[in-house]
Amino acid sequence: MNHLGETSMALRLGDEAPNFQADTSEGKIDFHEYLGQSWGILFSHPKDYTPVCTTELGYVAKIKPEFEKRNVKVIALSVDPVDSHKGWISDINETQNTNVNYPIIADADKKVSNLYDMIHPNASETTTVRSVFVIGPDKKVKLTLTYPASTGRNFDELLRVIDSLQLTSQFSVATPANWKDGEDTIIVPSVSDDDAKKKFPKGFRTIKPYLRYTPQPNK
Repeated sequence: MNHLGETSMALRLGDEAPNFQADTSEGKIDFHEYLGQSWGILFSHPKDYTPVCTTELGYVAKIKPEFEKRNVKVIALSVDPVDSHKGWISDINETQNTNVNYPIIADADKKVSNLYDMIHPNASETTTVRSVFVIGPDKKVKLTLTYPASTGRNFDELLRVIDSLQLTSQFSVATPANWKDGEDTIIVPSVSDDDAKKKFPKGFRTIKPYLRYTPQPNK
C-alpha cells in the first residue's frame, strides 16, 4: 500500500510508462509530450542537497551529449519542490563543474513516485530510491534498475544499455556479457542458419547451435 492507502503495482518490462503532468525545474511538462519520439531515461534520487545525488546529476549533465547522440532525453525526479531543485542546481554546477541542462521533476505530493513505485517503505517511507526507467519511443518500459540510497549509479552503463536496446530493437541479435558498441553480437536462436546467411551478410561463427556470433550489423 502507498501513502494514500492505494495498492502500488511495480512496472514491468513491456508495460506502458504511465503519463503524468508535473512541475519541473524547467517548467510544467506532460511526460509523454516531453519524450515525443525519443527514447527516455527517468531517474529518481532520494533528496536534493545530498552528496551522492549531487555527483550523479552532475555527471548526467556532463554526458548529456552522449544521450542526445542516441536520441535519448533524460529527466530526473525527487520529492522536493521546484525552488529546492533550482537552488540545488547551482550547487551541482559549482561542485561538479558542469551545467545541469535537463529538467528535474518536483514531486512533493509523491504522485509520480507512486505511479512508478519509487518509494520503498522498508528503505525509506519519505524519499524515493534510486530508480531508473529506460523508455522506448513506443512509451514502453525497456529497462528498470533500483539502487539503494547509498550507492551512486553508473551512467556509462546506461549508455551501454541504450546501445544494446537500440541495436536489438532493429536486428535479430542479442548482446553478450559486457558487450560494448562495435563488438560482436549473438544471433537470436529463433533465426535459422539459412535465414542468418541472408540477414547477416558479414557471416557468423557457430560455437554451439544456439550460440552464433556475428559482427555488429549496423557497423
